[in-house]
Amino acid sequence: MHIEEITLTNYRNYEELSLSFNNQINVIIGENAQGKTNLMEAIYVLAFTKSHRTSKDKELIKWDSEYGKIKGSVFKRNRTFPLEVIFSNKGKKAKFNHIEQKRLSDYIGSLNVVMFAPEDLNLVKGSPQERRKFIDMEIGQIQPIYIYHLGHYQKILKQRNALLKELQRYPQKDKTMLNVLTDQLIDHASIVVERRYQFLAKLRDWAVPIHEGISRGLEELTISYDTSVNVSEGLELEKIKDRYIEHFKQIEDREIDRGTTLAGPHRDDLMFFVNDRNVQTFGSQGQQRTTALSLKLAEIELIYQEVGEYPILLLDDVLSELDHHRQSHLLNTIQGKVQTFVTTTNVDGIDHETLKQAEMFKIYNGTILIER
Repeated sequence: MHIEEITLTNYRNYEELSLSFNNQINVIIGENAQGKTNLMEAIYVLAFTKSHRTSKDKELIKWDSEYGKIKGSVFKRNRTFPLEVIFSNKGKKAKFNHIEQKRLSDYIGSLNVVMFAPEDLNLVKGSPQERRKFIDMEIGQIQPIYIYHLGHYQKILKQRNALLKELQRYPQKDKTMLNVLTDQLIDHASIVVERRYQFLAKLRDWAVPIHEGISRGLEELTISYDTSVNVSEGLELEKIKDRYIEHFKQIEDREIDRGTTLAGPHRDDLMFFVNDRNVQTFGSQGQQRTTALSLKLAEIELIYQEVGEYPILLLDDVLSELDHHRQSHLLNTIQGKVQTFVTTTNVDGIDHETLKQAEMFKIYNGTILIER
C-alpha cells in the first residue's frame, strides 16, 4: 500500500499543492512553521477524515476560503483508486473511488496510516484519554464496525450524563428513561471492550518481542487493560454484558448523586510494565520511549497481519527525538517494506542506508522543491 500522489486545495497554509511520492521513503525538510506538519496532517486526515491536532474541522480550511480539499491517489491490493475529503461550512464529505460515503465506518480503512510524532513519546506517561484514543484509532482502521459502536456509545453516554444531571436535581423523577439508556449503553460498551481486549492480545504478540529486541534482551514488556468494570480478557460477549448490568445496578445511586456515568470504556486505561515495574510511574525516559516505539512498530506489523498490506508510516519530527540506537531499530524495521514520510529540519544527524534511497523535498513557506 502506498500513496502515489496528493493534491491539497485551500488546506491550512496551502492554496494549491500537488505532489507525487516515492513508494519507499519521502523526506520533507524545512524549518519550523513552514508547512511540514500540515502536509503530514493532510495524509492523516485523508485516512481518518479528521485531524490528530485539532477537533475543529474549520481550522483545516485556509484563511478566507470557503472550503478545503484533500485528494489522494492510493495503490492498494494491486490497483489504484482515488480518495477525497472535503471540508466546508456545511460539514465534510469523504469519497472513496468518487462515491461519497454516508458513514464514517464505510470510509475508514480505505487508507491505513500509522503516525509517530513527538507527542506519541508521551503515550506511556500521558493521560488515559491519549491511550484510549490510540487504541480506538488503531482498532477502527482494521475493524471499521468498531467506529460505529464507539460512536453510538459516545452519543448515548452524552444523553445518559445529561439525564443523570437532571436526576441529581430532581431525585423523584421517573427512572424509566435511565434504564433504557443504560441498556443501550451496555450493548455498545460490551462490544467496545471485547474488541479492545482482542486487539490488545494481538498487539502484545508483536510489541513484546520488538521491545525485547530494542532493549537488547534486558527488558520484558507487559501490557494490560485497566477496566472500570469487573471483566477480563477472553470473557464471552454475553458474560461481559452480564457484568456490566450487575455493575450499573450497584452504582446507580452513586451515579445519580454525582450526576455522571461512573463506569464504561470512557474510563478505562492501558497499563505498561517493564520487568514488572509500572513504566508510567517508575520507568526512565528511555524505557518510556522504547515502550512507545515498540507500540508503533507493533501497530505496523499488526495492520499488515490483519489487512495483508503494510500501512503508510508518518514520522513527524520524531527521528531527532530518538537516540541513534532507537533510530536505527526503527529504520531497519521499515526498510524496503513500508512507504514512509519523514519531516525534519535537517538530515545531518540521521545516518542510515534507508535515507540514501529517499526522495527529498525542501519546503519553505508552503512552497516545495524536489531534490533529485
